Amino acid sequence: MISFVIEANLNIYVYLDMKSILEQLSSMTVVVADTGDLDAIKKFQPRDATTNPSLILAAAKNPDYIKLIDQALESSRDSLHEGFSKNELIKESIDQVSVFFGKEILGIISGRVSTEVDARLSFDTEATVKKARKLINHYRSFGIDKERILIKIASTWEGIKAAEILEKEGIKCNLTLLFNFSQAVACANAKVTLISPFVGRILDWHKAKTGKDSFSGAEDPGVISVTKIYKYFKQKGFKTEVMGASFRNIDEIKELAGCDLLTIAPKFLNELDKKEGQLIKKLDQDKYSDNFTDYKFDEKEFRLSMLDDQMASEKLSEGITGFSKAIEELEELLFKRFSEINNQKLMPAR
Repeated sequence: MISFVIEANLNIYVYLDMKSILEQLSSMTVVVADTGDLDAIKKFQPRDATTNPSLILAAAKNPDYIKLIDQALESSRDSLHEGFSKNELIKESIDQVSVFFGKEILGIISGRVSTEVDARLSFDTEATVKKARKLINHYRSFGIDKERILIKIASTWEGIKAAEILEKEGIKCNLTLLFNFSQAVACANAKVTLISPFVGRILDWHKAKTGKDSFSGAEDPGVISVTKIYKYFKQKGFKTEVMGASFRNIDEIKELAGCDLLTIAPKFLNELDKKEGQLIKKLDQDKYSDNFTDYKFDEKEFRLSMLDDQMASEKLSEGITGFSKAIEELEELLFKRFSEINNQKLMPAR
């Protein structure tokens, strides 16, 4: 942007007021921090933040957060009956750790935090609903209103149906591990609050299948997928927010400038913050006219669509498996820490 300063002596100075790409992006899209790292969130001050089992696991391994882990474990133990089993402790501690990190994040940001339901429940509607209600109740015990929480659920048919039930109860949901159009439309028809279509993982699949090392920003398969979803939602008047996620490079992010939200890892936030130049708003809901067919995707159509889409089927399965493994590793880490705490208490004082 060119600015002019005119002094009393009529000397005219012209200077360039250059904003970073991140500043420009933030003016047209809600930038969300995709991390459980509290220091990174403090640095970039996003409105919202998202977490997932892998991010919570990475944060839990950080020695700086050991006190937070210990607090969650103590809370888990206190909430259980006498003589509780290892399995009961682990299940409770996973929920408590997720909420404790969410609580700390909400103390930094002004908006919402996404907390994920156990990925191993992705094909169980009833269990997903029960777990979501439990997480909301944990937050409520800290005086945190459910309006500030997005419950993250995998975009399986069972997950979407669980979100539909929860939304009717006023519990807002973020449908994650979303890779194709049918998943997105089913979520919108279920009136979920937000979807997180994964850009980078779609790119990963196409690079592996085609042997191409790279795709230009506008030709990136993940970018194309999210752009189609965004246009359809805006043309049809869906209230469901679109939040691009899982980026592999900043060109993907720039190509989706104007999307409702973008959740971005700290390394890319940092890169965008240092980069200057003009950012063009690529997605603009005011520019689209209605020329899409109406899609419904009932259960049969949804499942057939997923079967026909090898990429979406493979990446959904891979994502659920990956998050499940991260939860299992986190469980082991928490139980090990709990054992260490108990052993320290049993050691005689010197």
